[in-house]
Amino acid sequence: AAGSIVEPAKTDSDYDKAVKAVKAEKYRDAIELLQKVVQKEPAKADAWNYLGYSQRKTGMFENALKSYTRALEIDPRHRGAHEYVGELYLQTDNLPKAEEHLKKLIEICGNCSEKKDLEKAVAAYKKAKGLS
Repeated sequence: AAGSIVEPAKTDSDYDKAVKAVKAEKYRDAIELLQKVVQKEPAKADAWNYLGYSQRKTGMFENALKSYTRALEIDPRHRGAHEYVGELYLQTDNLPKAEEHLKKLIEICGNCSEKKDLEKAVAAYKKAKGLS
């Protein structure tokens, strides 16, 4: 039976699969995977952030807020979580909270892409609501 020894295939972790699912906009698949990840690794801020993002994209706003909040408890300087929770606040008509997270991003990273993205989202929100 020479040659029957099979090398185990390198498999992606649930987290890696979840990130691929998010990028492919398969948010329900991502949620399922990320729930496993945060159960095994409850201190993984990136997993909580992606979980919140996927929940927000599927309209699960309350769950998304909890996930982003958890990510920010673990890492108060998590730029992605600040950007995405800010976008969630805009989606739920809470401009003051969105602007709070924008200010945080300015403190944390100055002019990083997360700050620019949230700034654009806030400006678009204000324009749409006639607040500019």
